[in-house]
Amino acid sequence: MQETVLYDYWRSSASYRVRIALNLKNVPFRIEPTSLLAGEHRTPEYLAKNRQGFVPLLAIDGLELTQSLAIIDYLDANFPDPPMVSPDPATRSKTLALALAFAADTHPLHNLRVTKYLKEQMGQDDAAVTAWTHHWQTEGLAVLEAHAPQTGTFGGDAPNMTDVVLVPQIYSARRFAVPLDRFPQLVRIDAALTVLPAFAAAHPDRVRPPE
Repeated sequence: MQETVLYDYWRSSASYRVRIALNLKNVPFRIEPTSLLAGEHRTPEYLAKNRQGFVPLLAIDGLELTQSLAIIDYLDANFPDPPMVSPDPATRSKTLALALAFAADTHPLHNLRVTKYLKEQMGQDDAAVTAWTHHWQTEGLAVLEAHAPQTGTFGGDAPNMTDVVLVPQIYSARRFAVPLDRFPQLVRIDAALTVLPAFAAAHPDRVRPPE
């Protein structure tokens, strides 16, 4: 059996999502650290694997898969327990919509390549970049808070894809000092999830490579 390898930057929210999903599904894997700060995602060797030059990339079953939610979808199809989406079409659609509200509409607006562009090409100072980051993170969090259950997680008794996306987003919000007092249900759900072994083992502090 071929080794499953995750090309991963420890602080990447997208990589964090895939680590959680792999852990939930008990898929053994090895992390290949790929530093965004050092530009390791832009080397010819890495670009030959992933033309976008993004992390994560999952090498599994002889395939090289990209985009975190597409990777999780592949894992869900091949390792169905626990499921990340419901077999019910309406419930599945809602889960995907909420996950994409972060993965597609919120996270890309404040990731490293965007904030770097704001500083280096648009001449924005740290205060402006911080305001940008807080605005888009807050807007995305507000969407999920409006849909959050009053008890349990988004997946109910077991985490689903929305939960897998939420936890890295809350980590990112705390990292950038985004106020979270407006989002009590999200904070509650995050607290319930981060103590679960699959989530705890995927935490950036647990996978950060040595200096």
